Amino acid sequence: MTITLTLNGKKITDQISADCLLIDFLRSHGALSVKRGCETSNCGLCTVFLNDVPVLSCSMLAARADGQTVTTLEGLQDEAEEFGAFIADQGAEQCGFCNPGFIMNAIALLRENPSPTDDEIREYLAGNLCRCSGYEGQLRGIRAFIDYRQERSRS
Repeated sequence: MTITLTLNGKKITDQISADCLLIDFLRSHGALSVKRGCETSNCGLCTVFLNDVPVLSCSMLAARADGQTVTTLEGLQDEAEEFGAFIADQGAEQCGFCNPGFIMNAIALLRENPSPTDDEIREYLAGNLCRCSGYEGQLRGIRAFIDYRQERSRS
């Protein structure tokens, strides 16, 4: 079957098998930030935006993205780089394997709720598995980024 979608601002048309997962389609088109972790929709490593809504690409058929817009971390470089510096500053990236999915979900959270409470942050990011940290560094990094953005907007 043939599908056409917009990936990180670029229109792509390709032939796929009916059982092709979105994660495999994206990785075959250079979106290597989309990682395979659990393959059970539990770790968040494969998170991408489908029409600006976070979805788990390991549990979605590529055919369902036909005609849609898909954004990966590669398509959010400026936003992700700025935010990622705050995570790194808190020592929360350790091995870094979970960072792409974590950053995608944190960006989605902050777009939806620019001033979340700590409990709202924890709830929104509950589906992100990090095997290295206790999540407190990530929480501190998000909180520092929110404070930075609020200070910058007041200036």
